[in-house]
Amino acid sequence: MSKNTSSTAYYKNALGTKKGNLLKLIECVPNISEGRNDEVINDIVQATKSEHVEILHVDRGRAANRTVITFAGTPQDVSNAAFMLIKRTAELVDMRKHTGEHPRIGATDVCPFIPIQNTSMADCVAIARAVGKQVGEELHIPVYLYGEAAYSKERKNLSYLRNGEYEGITEKLKDPKLLPDFGPPIFNERSGITIIGARSFLIAYNINLKTHDKKLAQEIAGIIRESGIKKRDKEGELIIVPGLFPHCAALGWFIEDYGIAQVSTNLSNFELSPMHEVFDCVCQLAKERGISVSGSEIVGLLPKKALLDAGLYYLRKKGSLTKASEEDIISTAIESLGLNDLYPFKIEEKLIEERLSSLFNSKKDL
Repeated sequence: MSKNTSSTAYYKNALGTKKGNLLKLIECVPNISEGRNDEVINDIVQATKSEHVEILHVDRGRAANRTVITFAGTPQDVSNAAFMLIKRTAELVDMRKHTGEHPRIGATDVCPFIPIQNTSMADCVAIARAVGKQVGEELHIPVYLYGEAAYSKERKNLSYLRNGEYEGITEKLKDPKLLPDFGPPIFNERSGITIIGARSFLIAYNINLKTHDKKLAQEIAGIIRESGIKKRDKEGELIIVPGLFPHCAALGWFIEDYGIAQVSTNLSNFELSPMHEVFDCVCQLAKERGISVSGSEIVGLLPKKALLDAGLYYLRKKGSLTKASEEDIISTAIESLGLNDLYPFKIEEKLIEERLSSLFNSKKDL
């Protein structure tokens, strides 16, 4: 597979050659600023449901106080579902009361659209901009566009737009360069700002450190992330030291629920920056600092290929590649990456291909 292959290709084998393969499909992965109140989360998820939208996964994070919801379907239906989710979240989540480990700027913090089948990035850009306009005009929530939907190069970067977080919105909106793309340039205290965009597939991947020391996790994150770290040279000038992995965003935090620090990453191209290479690098950096890695976790879904690549890598290291079945390869990946460390890793719940198959195995007349 080409290094530049879009996320669409990862799904096609799973979708098969049934009539469903003629469908236009997109995925949406909104992150909402509520991870502790199951009643509220379930209500918000319910708001997205419709005949032609499939809920693929709901990943609640109590310490981050954040939930990642993944759904897919036909473009118009997913567009409608995304708006309804943002609307219901605005009604139920009050950012004035929100605390959590994960950086955030709004009740619906970020809402990306991803092309899956018979759709293009241009389609998702158009949808992101249309939903952003609707949210701004009807809900009066300021909206930034990011990723491929951004109108400027600077705004492609999510962390640039989220800098200062919810607490910094008042100052942010004073800057003419940071006025919202849609909606009023006024601080919406209840809902904050929503960031909507279009992007390729992304793996949210956290690596577990056997320490409570958040600063060590932050230090390691700075070394591996593409943006690197800022430091002063011998003359006192501020310089940026580039990170080790392209297409990798990372931060360090302490997760009270687990009693550990984590290096939390987003891998936006898992072929150029594979999970197993990031994991092994973090293991080495941790060892150099006198700590160890206990395992890792996937937040949301991931493509089967990412696990197969990891399994093959570790089997080669062991010299055990001969006659390995796909099941053996995946089991090796799960064991080597320690994906069962915090809770059981269930393939049927975590692989995007497994979840997407429900779109075509259901009795819906799509």
